[in-house]
Amino acid sequence: MGIRLVATVTAASLLALTTAGVASAETGTDTAADRKVVQEALDQLTKSGAALGIQARVTDGRQRFTARSGKAELDSERPVPLDGRFRVGSITKTFVSTVLLQLAGEGKVELDAPVDRYLPGLIDKQITVRQVLQHTSGLYNYTNALPLNPDEFEKIRYKHWSPQELLAIATSKPLDFAPGTKWNYSNTNYIVAGLLVEKLTGKPYEKSVEQRILKPLRLNDTEVPGDNPNIHGPHAHGYWTVNGKPSDITRINPSVAWAAGEMISTTKDLDTFIVALTSGKLLKPAQQQELVKTTTVSPDYGLGLSVQTLPCGTKVLGHGGGIPGYSSDLLTTPDNKNRLEMSATSAPVGGNPGDAYQKLLNEVFC
Repeated sequence: MGIRLVATVTAASLLALTTAGVASAETGTDTAADRKVVQEALDQLTKSGAALGIQARVTDGRQRFTARSGKAELDSERPVPLDGRFRVGSITKTFVSTVLLQLAGEGKVELDAPVDRYLPGLIDKQITVRQVLQHTSGLYNYTNALPLNPDEFEKIRYKHWSPQELLAIATSKPLDFAPGTKWNYSNTNYIVAGLLVEKLTGKPYEKSVEQRILKPLRLNDTEVPGDNPNIHGPHAHGYWTVNGKPSDITRINPSVAWAAGEMISTTKDLDTFIVALTSGKLLKPAQQQELVKTTTVSPDYGLGLSVQTLPCGTKVLGHGGGIPGYSSDLLTTPDNKNRLEMSATSAPVGGNPGDAYQKLLNEVFC
């Protein structure tokens, strides 16, 4: 599971973090994104087979527009809906982290306290809340032990998973490293984060997400689906190959991802969310600083938010997500002038996107 920005989903990319970059600069550019270049990049992604369909929302400080390419279903010419819903995968983590940071601001949890203070006996006693949110806990990534090959996953696509089952997979393995000494992206961290929210609030984590974020921001097209395998409303379908034949993987039981990646949203709702979050409307000042605070151990990741610099020098904040059928990106410059939200649905046989994705990033942010 690599750390990269991609526009295609493979079996191995379940809940993958998708990010890019390496070093400095604080704001986006003042030049307007060329719609033609954006469209060319999206078309290159779909024509290459890297994605069956793509929808994107672009804001560059001067204009806002949506674009799309490819089709919504394999055996149809129906275009990808511009306002379509999609599985956001690991972007769910940013919502969960936001809730925990709000609870920290209310004095209900200390970021540098051990998780064991709140959930005794759950995980290694050395692991802190911060380390869970920043992926420096050393917890084994449970998705590495799941049967993610399409032929195998097909048999369990509708299985209900409890968070305790998912955590048990991880805790049956030794820690990858001593807590706080390294960074390694692990979906297990956000299973723990979801359980923490539930312990601190006394309610299901999805209720806290709804009450604290979705309702106040009026994110009416965003949901935490639980065991529901359907995507309600307009949406594009994702595919992969099972037993040598194309298979629609749109419907799954997303409890396999739970608080690490089960949510469904739209590019419009994600845009509203990232602006509210990064402009300080959801967190108190102290927690806002914690959100984007990186360390020498975790130089590119804050608390549920990627903090990186593109090769052109533009700093971007956000997160990416991958779950069977869907790959998504949520990116903004710190000043919110340049933003990109995108969902790509997978094709049965993936292709090579070439430089298309970098071309898109360059046009929006550089």
